[in-house]
Amino acid sequence: MSRVSRRVGGIAESATMAITEKARQLKAAGRPVISYGAGEPDFPTPGHIVEAAIAAAGDPRNHHYTPNAGLPDLREAIAANAATMSKVEVSPGQVLVTNGGKQAVYLGLAALLDPGDEVLIPAPYWVTYPEATALSGGRPMVVATSEESGFKVTVADLERAVTERTKILIFVSPSNPTGTVYTASEVAAIGKWAGGRGLWILTDEIYQQLVYPEGPAPSIAAVPETEDRVLIVNGVAKTYAMTGWRVGWLIGPPDVFKAANNHQSHLTSNVNNVAQRAAQAALTGPVDSISAMRAAFDQRRRRMVAMLEEMPGVTIAPPAGAFYTFPGLSAHVDRFGSSLEVASYLLDAADVAVVPGEAFGAPGHLRLSYALADGELETGLTRMAEALAAVTATA
Repeated sequence: MSRVSRRVGGIAESATMAITEKARQLKAAGRPVISYGAGEPDFPTPGHIVEAAIAAAGDPRNHHYTPNAGLPDLREAIAANAATMSKVEVSPGQVLVTNGGKQAVYLGLAALLDPGDEVLIPAPYWVTYPEATALSGGRPMVVATSEESGFKVTVADLERAVTERTKILIFVSPSNPTGTVYTASEVAAIGKWAGGRGLWILTDEIYQQLVYPEGPAPSIAAVPETEDRVLIVNGVAKTYAMTGWRVGWLIGPPDVFKAANNHQSHLTSNVNNVAQRAAQAALTGPVDSISAMRAAFDQRRRRMVAMLEEMPGVTIAPPAGAFYTFPGLSAHVDRFGSSLEVASYLLDAADVAVVPGEAFGAPGHLRLSYALADGELETGLTRMAEALAAVTATA
């Protein structure tokens, strides 16, 4: 008998977290590693949010258990944010505050899936979607896209993949890892198709406001045909530089909310109260920091794309959102055997850490985050270009 259950033992480690940790260890050992692996802003959390947390820590009300679904004021702020950004009207009673977006994804899938139910997951995908699907008893069904299509899935693609066991479509715009942003008409077409098929949609809107030159991205939750069969995942991590605060949320119909809330009551109970107060300050406070970060990311995005376009054997579909590029390396994959081997070579030869496309269901690519300082961004890309040029010259 196995010491570890098949269900949990089959979960793969998060590749993005693994790369980030390896880069951190190499830096600690004295290597001048520049990492493009972490999916988090390099900016500090805005001051008014930190100040709200400091005040909350001194308030005895936050020293005790609070409602499992989240602080009422924060849930009201989240509902108001959904009305503004996603163009959907929800009540605070449909909002479940979670320990980051990952927990929201898992709780949403767990509330809907029975063993054998299928989940359509367009690739490239965020590394957690297939694992959370499998952990919930579902079957991840990957729907491939291409660089030529801008990594966008179409209704025709989805129609070919759907079966009688399909229950959920995971829809993400802007996308991690590609930065793809769907147009309003594309979102409407996919939402209408899913509604006509009677499918649930889990839409991850964590990068919703990080669109260039400005957001928010159109929400599939606003498509009339998706009403009452859509779950929204979001959080403060990316937009407000709060990845370490671990506050996300799940919005859904009352019956799904109740199931997910019951699940969380046994899993973690309420989210850290101080972090919840900080999230409330983020959602209700000034937004100038968002504009400043978005402008900086846009500048870095354009610089990274320009430098990637000049590299030998590299192709790039320019991203329109989030803070990632997803270049193709077909010529180098032919030489090395896989993008995993290319990533290994870049770490060894150039002290550059990137995430291989295999982690996102799209071999032959690399994910590079541009959420790092301008100087490091250019230095690392210069090293990467020289390392790839060196192997090209010897081919």
